Amino acid sequence: MRIVKWILGIVLGLVLILWLGGYALSPTFKVTRSVRVDAPPATVYALVADPRPWKQWTVWNRRDPSMTIEYFGPPSGAGAGWAWKSASEGDGRMTFTAAEPDRRVAFELFFPDFGTTSTGDLSFVPDGSGTTVSWTMNGNMGSNPLLRWMTLFADNMVGKDFEGGLANLKALAEKKP
Repeated sequence: MRIVKWILGIVLGLVLILWLGGYALSPTFKVTRSVRVDAPPATVYALVADPRPWKQWTVWNRRDPSMTIEYFGPPSGAGAGWAWKSASEGDGRMTFTAAEPDRRVAFELFFPDFGTTSTGDLSFVPDGSGTTVSWTMNGNMGSNPLLRWMTLFADNMVGKDFEGGLANLKALAEKKP
């Protein structure tokens, strides 16, 4: 009986540490990755400002080809977006909030499973005969102390997906017609 109380005490202590420790963590995170693409900004912008080509270069669509996608709003630019449902990648919705042709596409990303919204952008900076593409996302896990632990791992988890997506975007933009 003493061992059971000891084990329960340890488990309760760990839960308490996780719960209270979560409040000590920042709820915000930022992830940024960049790649140089041997194509002009207009070529890259066209693959990003329209949500339909995203399924050709994001890693999420490649991991779940049976993902259900629904597009909404205008075909491209501010207001364009897509919502998806996926057994392996989760459900979500991305809406483009701003678009500056050949320069930048800003977005809002909502994940209903977590009740969180992130914002970010993809920017296109001329770089010699090519373009430096930077993908940034800013997130806020809110007041849930357990979700705040995820901010410690956001850069590694999301960063790998951004790196893979940017590599695919680079290959697609550099493909000769």
